[in-house]
Amino acid sequence: MRIRDLLAVEELRLTLLAGEEHLDRSFTGVQITDLPDPGRYLSPGELVLSGLMWRTRPEDSERFVRRLVEAGVAALGAGRAWLGAVPDDLVRACREYGLPLMEVPVEVSFRTVAETVTPRHAELRDALGRHRRIVAAVAEGAGLEELFALMDAELRMTGAVVSATGAVIAGTLPDTNTNTNTDAGTAAVPGARIGAGTGRGPGGEAVAARLAREFLTAPRLPHVVRTPAGTFTLFGVGREHRAAGWALACGGDLIAETDLGFELASCVALERGRMEEGRRVERRLAGQLVALAASGAGDQAELGAALRTCGIGPAEPYRVVSATVTGPGAAREADPAALGGRILEELLRPRATAAAVTPDGALALVPLAAGAVSGSGGSSRGTASGPGRTAPAGQAAAGAAGSPDRADGGRPWTADEPAGALRAGTEVLAAGLPGLRVSIGVSAALTGSPALRGGLEEAGHARRLAEARGGGVVTSDEIYTHALLLATVPGDVRRSFTERTLDPILDYDRRHRSELLRTLEVFLDCAGSWNACAERLHVHVNTVRYRIRRVEELTGRDLSTMTDRVDLFLALRAS
Repeated sequence: MRIRDLLAVEELRLTLLAGEEHLDRSFTGVQITDLPDPGRYLSPGELVLSGLMWRTRPEDSERFVRRLVEAGVAALGAGRAWLGAVPDDLVRACREYGLPLMEVPVEVSFRTVAETVTPRHAELRDALGRHRRIVAAVAEGAGLEELFALMDAELRMTGAVVSATGAVIAGTLPDTNTNTNTDAGTAAVPGARIGAGTGRGPGGEAVAARLAREFLTAPRLPHVVRTPAGTFTLFGVGREHRAAGWALACGGDLIAETDLGFELASCVALERGRMEEGRRVERRLAGQLVALAASGAGDQAELGAALRTCGIGPAEPYRVVSATVTGPGAAREADPAALGGRILEELLRPRATAAAVTPDGALALVPLAAGAVSGSGGSSRGTASGPGRTAPAGQAAAGAAGSPDRADGGRPWTADEPAGALRAGTEVLAAGLPGLRVSIGVSAALTGSPALRGGLEEAGHARRLAEARGGGVVTSDEIYTHALLLATVPGDVRRSFTERTLDPILDYDRRHRSELLRTLEVFLDCAGSWNACAERLHVHVNTVRYRIRRVEELTGRDLSTMTDRVDLFLALRAS
């Protein structure tokens, strides 16, 4: 307990007479004595309480204080009952020796002071013992789930480790659908246990995403977040860039107990460091596989063996994911490509996916469920010249599936789910770090080593299209369209083509408040059908004919020809 804290106990009404500069000094116990030379009976760090019965003359004060200081006493509490006041010579001696001196009122007994202090020290010792047991368990190899079990058992505290992308790495979050408490520091909602890496319970997903956004945008940590599910205090874990970082979310407001939060965050950082040791080996193996496939130098047997070392069998489907990170937030990193790899690994949680770092960006292979190929209705070509496209990488809701350690049934990814998870995570990052642009390309579902080289190229094409769009996720089914062609055209050329083709229509619409551009879009979308276009626009078919003729007059195009239709269609898409 600190001297400052003892003075703050109102019922004791203690007055500080000397030692203002030592208010943060702590003491470990209380000793009551009126011996003129009590040094042999004192222990370092104690608070001495004395009725001053030893003082018969002024010089006694200097000798008494000197003995206390030599014994390592933390502070002196002097009673007024014997002398009626604390003598000035005692105050001077305490100031000379740097010993804090407090005056104890006549109406307050030393026993009351001791009884006030002792229970608080017992609580402190108990808390310290609990903290030490937690730290010792983590140091001996306890995992994150064991850490949170200890937090619950020893500290009665709930919480979770949340990634910057909104995934729950470990721990417990309440469910907003059932929890109406304002303090999350009590207990988690029954049934709201969120398995490692999911954060996808009915309400837990929203809480995890909210905590991730708060973690990304907080000007400093720790940071208190108040949500409908309860109050949390966020502590940073380690020194990782926030976009690839973890936050320890402790239930309740711990701003007054930050030492506890920092200690627990250090335990989490220790465990993450252990996990990183294994991940480094996986990254090296993934890098060797990518380099071998990209070079085209290895034979299929060698490539297949390298694929197996990365955990993918010859008949198991997978997708290739390519990612880059740009923007001011990435430029400050010593290795932006490595940052992109770490972010990609976090986006793909809970699967323990290792990303290889290449000059062109980060690359990862994502294993899929065994039925991903057949269930998609596709066929695997698996030729050496190109990827065996087995399923389009369509959009899907994030988090419906995962690795065996997930709480939703233990399924690995289905064919479409990685793209959905990547989209959900990049949306969280974009909202929290608008200066960071994450661009991701996803290949089709592939099978076997012959398809890998083509999959790498396909994922790279999709990623470059994402970069042209300003970031986000692009899947393989999007690159085999006009969108890829437009993405490869320089921006100034696209703008010039669009302005030259569409400006006459836009000018006409502004001057006449007409809807020629809207009519043109719907007409082309209806494959040139007059009746379908009229029905879609809720106008007479003759109105459509009139508007299209006006478009042809303004642009000099003939919409009965495929060539002019394509030009106008591309101009609309390029805009």
